[in-house]
Amino acid sequence: MTDAIAAAIPPALPKYREAIRQRGRTALIALFAIVAVVGVAGAGWIAWRGSDGDATGSGLSILFAVIPLPLLLLVYWWLDRYEPEPRRYKFAAFVWGGVIAVAIALALELWIQETWNLSDKEMASFIAPLAEEPAKCLFLILTFVRARRVIDGFLDGLIYAGIVGIGFAFIENIGYYASSYLGSPDIQVAGAEGVTTTFVVRGLFSPFAHPLFTSAFGIAIGLAAGRKSKILKVLIGFAGLVVSIGLHALWNGSLSYGGGLGFILAYLALAVVLVGLTVLAIIVRNRQVRILERSLSYVAQRGWIHPAEIPYLSRFGYRKAARRYAKDHDGKVAAQVVTRYQRLATEMAFLHDSLMSGRVIPRGVERTYALLDAMYELRPMLRFPPALQSTARHS
Repeated sequence: MTDAIAAAIPPALPKYREAIRQRGRTALIALFAIVAVVGVAGAGWIAWRGSDGDATGSGLSILFAVIPLPLLLLVYWWLDRYEPEPRRYKFAAFVWGGVIAVAIALALELWIQETWNLSDKEMASFIAPLAEEPAKCLFLILTFVRARRVIDGFLDGLIYAGIVGIGFAFIENIGYYASSYLGSPDIQVAGAEGVTTTFVVRGLFSPFAHPLFTSAFGIAIGLAAGRKSKILKVLIGFAGLVVSIGLHALWNGSLSYGGGLGFILAYLALAVVLVGLTVLAIIVRNRQVRILERSLSYVAQRGWIHPAEIPYLSRFGYRKAARRYAKDHDGKVAAQVVTRYQRLATEMAFLHDSLMSGRVIPRGVERTYALLDAMYELRPMLRFPPALQSTARHS
């Protein structure tokens, strides 16, 4: 380590504070933390009440609801790697889906059933989609209204919608598993076998159901974000909500009215939609690489960064190699400096590309320069590997 770099690297990386912060941010974080605690207590109560106070039934219900979570969250983490969304918003999305959306939907469903005395099939096929999808989608609407910069594209909307759906499905599954433990006139299997059977259907064969339903609205919000016309924004959002409700109704209706064949056909149809959505998401994610490299190249031409930095800011393999190089040569804090610099550069590059594309970004220019200022503050501590030969020839 050179003496200059050694002197520049502090014993601990200073906490990063955004230059442009939203009002009420701390209060909202605290509020959602409280709601999350309430949600944990509520999940335990649902498991206990649904299994009639049986400890084994309650434990199995929570366990089976937790099992798919790592895989589901890993999928959305992978989609979110290039332009990571703020952790506080992703946390809020999960909490909203698992607590607030469930509470809103449950209250509406209980009121409607009590008022009109509908059958369970009618409630599941028609009322549940009409109550649950708007309750979940409300999070994306409020997020878009409060902070338009958070959801500014297809992938952003897809990620938030999916996380909201995961949270909703997590709590809903606890209720289904708990009731399966007791059995019912329609399902003769009960106890641990009943819970396991329900888990196979919901946790293994249809874990992406709720995320898929809400994704239609998430995509619509992402597409609406790039439109200047308010009327067009509303129309696109409304169309997305209709599709979300329709997909949910198709799934529930096939279970209630379609019989075995209807369920299989609906399952296959939704599987095709899921596969198509997955392919589209992968294409969009890969396109982010090209956007990032293009924007960083333009930024380098303006002299804001050195061209030799581009590979270490854009490609995952080189990004990881840069962090490892800094850690091996200068220690843990140096690797943290590189990590923060990469994150700031990524956010700055995508924001700059949006501005250059003519999109209206709230305080976009100001935020771009604020990110550049934060990057420049790290420069004295930055330790990247030697320039790659391809970039060295062009620098």
